[in-house]
Amino acid sequence: MRVSVILGHPDPKSFNHALASTVVATLRELGHEVNFHDLQAEGFDPVLPATETARDAALPPLVALHCREIREAGGLVLVHPNWWGQPPAVMKGWVDRVLRPGVAYEFLPGDGGEGVPTGLLQPMTALVLNTSNTPAVREQAVFGDPLERLWADCILTFCGVRKVVRRMFGVICTSTPDQRAAWLAEAAGLVSREFPA
Repeated sequence: MRVSVILGHPDPKSFNHALASTVVATLRELGHEVNFHDLQAEGFDPVLPATETARDAALPPLVALHCREIREAGGLVLVHPNWWGQPPAVMKGWVDRVLRPGVAYEFLPGDGGEGVPTGLLQPMTALVLNTSNTPAVREQAVFGDPLERLWADCILTFCGVRKVVRRMFGVICTSTPDQRAAWLAEAAGLVSREFPA
């Protein structure tokens, strides 16, 4: 199976990078073909220019590569921190530029964009791994876990993803090396469960 792994975090020493490395290694051990993108490292521009909004727009080579890979993927893993209840700008920009009409979704003929589109992505599983410095109890009680709503309800299901599995790791800033090692092992287990050999 082809699995796209998309990382959105600026610091190569971050736990997000460790998570992404674990995900990629586990997928490869299971025999999957992995398309890995560290968005920050590859200089992915999150700004959607007006010239790209049309369905048939000419896309820059990097964006076109991402679009092709996501259409061919049988699985998706997204790794990013919870910043202000949202993904970092580079990950949001990836959504804006890559999960586009004709690639990730399509409106029915005669629909001017006001209706419910048809998702075009393969009926895949998406695994979303997040990190946070907000305790889980406070996240739920005060914020209601906006990332769950964003990924599961507003983006991925909209694009045809049949199953969204999400795990928030935290609190990162006070975690110990042992705790982080346990979380990495848990992430490897989630990958093995959702994308078996």
